[in-house]
Amino acid sequence: MFATKKLVKKMTSKAGRPIVGKPKINDIKVRLGDAMHKNLLEYCVEHDTIKVEAIRQGIQLLLNQ
Repeated sequence: MFATKKLVKKMTSKAGRPIVGKPKINDIKVRLGDAMHKNLLEYCVEHDTIKVEAIRQGIQLLLNQ
């Protein structure tokens, strides 16, 4: 009737999204002004991408200079 601790641990150990490729474990929080956020959203719509990917591309461009 009740799940044992071992069974519960086994059931919950696979929860979440599967890791695809190299896991990204570092996170950064950035505050943007309204104008920059609007520009980022417009860029994402125009280039069919998500915010985080656009930001990663921007960082890569800076590092390649």
